[in-house]
Amino acid sequence: MMAGAMQRRPLSPPQVLAVSFGGLILLGTALLSLPAASATASALTPVDALFTSTSAVCVTGLIVVDTPHALSTFGQLVVLALIQAGGLGYMTLSTIVAVALGKRMTIQERMVLREALNLESMEGLVRFVMTVVRVTVAFELAGAVILTWRWSNQFPLGHALYLGVFHAVSAFNNAGFSLFSTSLVDYAGDPVVNLTVTGLIICGGIGFLVLSEVGRLRRWATLSLHTRVALVATGLLLVASTAGIFLLERHNPATLAPLGRQDAWMAAFFQAVTARTAGFNTVDIARLTHPTLFLMMALMFIGAGPGGTAGGIKVTTLAVTVVALWATIRGRLEAVMFKRRLPPELVARAFFISLTAFMTLNVIAALLLVIEHQTLVPALFETTSAFGTVGLSMSPAGSVTSLSGGFSSPGKLLVTAMMFMGRVGPLTLAVAVVGRRTAARLRYPEGKVLIG
Repeated sequence: MMAGAMQRRPLSPPQVLAVSFGGLILLGTALLSLPAASATASALTPVDALFTSTSAVCVTGLIVVDTPHALSTFGQLVVLALIQAGGLGYMTLSTIVAVALGKRMTIQERMVLREALNLESMEGLVRFVMTVVRVTVAFELAGAVILTWRWSNQFPLGHALYLGVFHAVSAFNNAGFSLFSTSLVDYAGDPVVNLTVTGLIICGGIGFLVLSEVGRLRRWATLSLHTRVALVATGLLLVASTAGIFLLERHNPATLAPLGRQDAWMAAFFQAVTARTAGFNTVDIARLTHPTLFLMMALMFIGAGPGGTAGGIKVTTLAVTVVALWATIRGRLEAVMFKRRLPPELVARAFFISLTAFMTLNVIAALLLVIEHQTLVPALFETTSAFGTVGLSMSPAGSVTSLSGGFSSPGKLLVTAMMFMGRVGPLTLAVAVVGRRTAARLRYPEGKVLIG
């Protein structure tokens, strides 16, 4: 009888999220395995189809096949649909369908939706979801129009429209998939392409809650603490990383040195934005200097904002850990941001996410070193890119795929697992695996351990 009750127990919200992303990935794998999805005589192998589907659903952009040439138009449209579904999330799509059919959401469904959108309250959930949809359509449509106009000077209108829509959806969802084999390297000095794509990336990655609040033109003092932290942290990271990349690469003949000063700043800004979670590039990543690669790995690990289409530990997680560390150094018992006290459980979650992510990506990188006989920097860069759902890669010269394209099946599966963890989130995935969180019934006597 007890066993029957346990079997009827519904999945927890984190488990539903993990299962839903897994279901989307398996559906995409099945579709990409079809001969119709391939532009060549042979269909994608199961591992390559799984990798590509995971990269699309987890809005990463790492590729093991050349998207514009190895995939047919049908295959490319499957990737595009998976990017959109993965960016919005299964629960958001389910809510849209429920609203369209006039169905009411259950409490369980609302709890899952709240978890998916990283919201604190279930109040106004359906209204917020519809705002998310309107914001997504508006940004993607605007981006598609601008990019179509730009590429109509270079390609037939129909093809320019296809390129515009694909890259607008890919950019806003921070996916990094491109229909150009060299990504956007040919447009390093093009202000229209650069500013449109980076604008979509920033808006898609900062989080829908932030966009919603800013869109209502609220005054700074009335913005929520989350929105203020996300905006300040994002701004500081963009400015610092743009300057850092420019200074480190300005005299590198393989990257920024051949560009004029204005184009060099634009390229530095583009790489600073895309490294946070998007995966497009306008310079050859493999030819960046090691200090720049280290900086970009830090950016990929951080990611963008929660509640959006980004990966990584998130900028707000970084902000909370830094403030908590500073409070500890100063001997303060509580961390404070913008005159607001941070609850201890929030600080604990931030440290858990950061430490778990750091340890996991290093373990995966170490396994790749053994399995694939890679050198340290490329392996660590690929793993960090997968966790941050970024898609940048230190591909070897002449390669049109990511570094993972040359991996064995076990290596590709390791990177696939890393992408899945990065999209679902370390804490959500851990709770989904361990089970439901329960309050402790016992409180033990306090003990002390010497540390430091």
